Amino acid sequence: MKALIYTAPHNLEFGDWKQAEPKDDEVLVKVEAVGICGSDMHAYHGHDTRRPPPLILGHEAAGRIASGPRIGQRVTINPLVIDPDCAFAMEGRGHLSPTRQILSMPPRPGAFAQTVCVPQRNLVDIPDHLSFEHAALAEPIAVCWHAVALGTRLLASPLASVRMVVLGGGAIGLGCALVGTLFGAKDLWLGEPNPLRRQTAQAQLQAHVYDPGSALQPEANSADLVIDAVGADATRAAASQLVRPGGVIVHLGLLPGTSGLDIRKITLQEVIVTGAYCYTPTDFKNSVAALAAGHLGKLGWFEQRALADGAQAFADIDAGVVAAAKIVLRTPG
Repeated sequence: MKALIYTAPHNLEFGDWKQAEPKDDEVLVKVEAVGICGSDMHAYHGHDTRRPPPLILGHEAAGRIASGPRIGQRVTINPLVIDPDCAFAMEGRGHLSPTRQILSMPPRPGAFAQTVCVPQRNLVDIPDHLSFEHAALAEPIAVCWHAVALGTRLLASPLASVRMVVLGGGAIGLGCALVGTLFGAKDLWLGEPNPLRRQTAQAQLQAHVYDPGSALQPEANSADLVIDAVGADATRAAASQLVRPGGVIVHLGLLPGTSGLDIRKITLQEVIVTGAYCYTPTDFKNSVAALAAGHLGKLGWFEQRALADGAQAFADIDAGVVAAAKIVLRTPG
């Protein structure tokens, strides 16, 4: 089969890869659309030792079942593979399982390919009216759904009555703002330094979209809920500055680094800081349902390219010349 293969840091090649055979609990899925995630970019930069080359990356995918009794069924893929007998899974928190696996990380090849093997329990049916490109957004939206829901629970106030600030205008930041809007957020702010992405976010949101460090950013100590969708030293520092006493910071980004949090302020002002990672199966299914119902807007924030052009797509994202919050790759027939 044809695949986009990560061969070395900053190098991807479109070529041939042996198609895997489904195991007893798996089916083969013909991939129709697959998104480029920030974690794919981390691997591309050589920053993720969990993803050594050569490897097929990609885990935000949708397509058709190509083997077994449900052949032809349109599905989107939950790429987080959990042992259902794991204690964390039985608690409803399988995403925290120490034995979790994910497509695009050994031993499971990813979805930047014509086909991918997936456990049947990880497939969620999609209706005919939901395009494969939109269905491929289910995974990043599920990440956002989980983060916003977690932050709202910790804040113990409805989003309609608080100020919510999202740091980062990529797919996860924009997705968090869209989910926040669905959950009722009215006083919504999104900070993004890239002017192209700011334009994209402003076109999709009823929110204050601002350039961090400018006079348009929200004042210090004014945010009830801050979601850091970048996870850099600078955004952790910004989150610490923006959050009000007793507020909540949800740390969602996965960039390298550990500095930035104002521990003294967090202590003296009883700020709640939590990490958010992936999603539960319920988060994922809720995200698919919201996408299918059209509850997340027109979804005009992604760009489509061919899988064969994936290497250039990665390079363009790296160069900061992509206005879209997400690039979705279409696979060959």
